[in-house]
Amino acid sequence: MPFCSNCGKEVKEDQDVCLSCGRALNPKVLKKVYDESESTVGYAVLGFFVPIVGLILYLIWMDERPKAAKSAGKGALISVIVYGAFFVLYFVFFFIMILFFGGLSFGFGQYLTMI
Repeated sequence: MPFCSNCGKEVKEDQDVCLSCGRALNPKVLKKVYDESESTVGYAVLGFFVPIVGLILYLIWMDERPKAAKSAGKGALISVIVYGAFFVLYFVFFFIMILFFGGLSFGFGQYLTMI
């Protein structure tokens, strides 16, 4: 026969609670089950416009809500890629403007004519 780990009294094998002290003998971890049939497009949009929130939601919900977590993570990842591409294109455009149009108002045009 097993014994209670809290008070040491003898308990039956099929008992869930010690009748002497009231402590749970085999505490079960209960996990909340979420309905994964709901739309997760909103989480992707949120992750796209606020990437740090998408990353946080992904890290928090990886185990509990995998579909929503994946959606928020994809939105954040796509956002970072798009913002990075725009950043690179902006500087390439800026560099081309300097080379071909005399540096706008920076005075680089005089150096290009000397070459």
